[in-house]
Amino acid sequence: MSKRLANLFAPPSKEEINACWDLCRLNNHMGCWTTWIPTAWALAMVYHAQPEIPGSVALLWAAKYLVLCSGIKSLIMAIDDILDHDIDAMVSRTKGRAIPRGSISLERAWMFFGIQVVLGVFLAQALLDPVSCRFAAAAAPLFIIYPTCKRWMYFAPVVLGLMFTVGVFMGWSTLSRTKEMPYEMLVPIYIGGCFWVWTYETIYQHMDKNDDVKIGIRSSALLCGQYTIPVCFSTAIAFFGLLTYGGYLNGHSYPFFAGVLLAAGLLLSKLLRTDIDRPADCRDFFLQTPLIGQILVGGFVADAVIGRISNGIAL
Repeated sequence: MSKRLANLFAPPSKEEINACWDLCRLNNHMGCWTTWIPTAWALAMVYHAQPEIPGSVALLWAAKYLVLCSGIKSLIMAIDDILDHDIDAMVSRTKGRAIPRGSISLERAWMFFGIQVVLGVFLAQALLDPVSCRFAAAAAPLFIIYPTCKRWMYFAPVVLGLMFTVGVFMGWSTLSRTKEMPYEMLVPIYIGGCFWVWTYETIYQHMDKNDDVKIGIRSSALLCGQYTIPVCFSTAIAFFGLLTYGGYLNGHSYPFFAGVLLAAGLLLSKLLRTDIDRPADCRDFFLQTPLIGQILVGGFVADAVIGRISNGIAL
């Protein structure tokens, strides 16, 4: 027992340090973008709705959330690899991950995750307001639930969407001077963001569908099957529609709507060209996700900036 504890708390080897890097996906920024972008939408919306907020303050919070979202992404990726290590070992795309390849033990991976949790809680309490902390705490159990979803249901992207899009509420609460939450505007955007996650995650899951069938894993890709493209086309339309509705309620104008049209054109055209039986096509569609979100952020920001300039309000 004492030897086991000594091994557990021993200094990490170089291989384990590299394994922790892999667990956090520090060479891949996709998870950071997909959690930060909904938060950035909200920050830009507050900046537009409340002219007394200086642009420097909004930019500072955008930068702070970029750091926080990078940490959130690392937490999600680490717990996903820990809870899915047995499945990862049976899937060709994931069998080379840190735990299946033996670069770090399961116990040491759990300890690393615990350290991340402690650091994450400290940063959240130090940087965020109480309302934003409550939203973060409400989403935290989903970090544990999501990796288990494919074992017992076909709707894992729904849980992922609920988790990834919570930044819509956090961003508004953090920057708003009034601290009033306009749920009639934010909830449609939140639901729309969940539709967006369903769209890109379902296409992404087609990359592993053959392994999923062999292992007996459930996925939205297997649920939708040959109807994946029309289903995802519908969820993408729902996403853009709800986002547009929320932007309209916040008083956004032509630059924002132009951003929505551009993003919708890129996503839908790419979707219609995607062959779900070709993993490379599915990967390419998924990798376009940050660009879609960034275009929408640009539309929100451009609209807010142009609105302030045209009304003689300081940036």
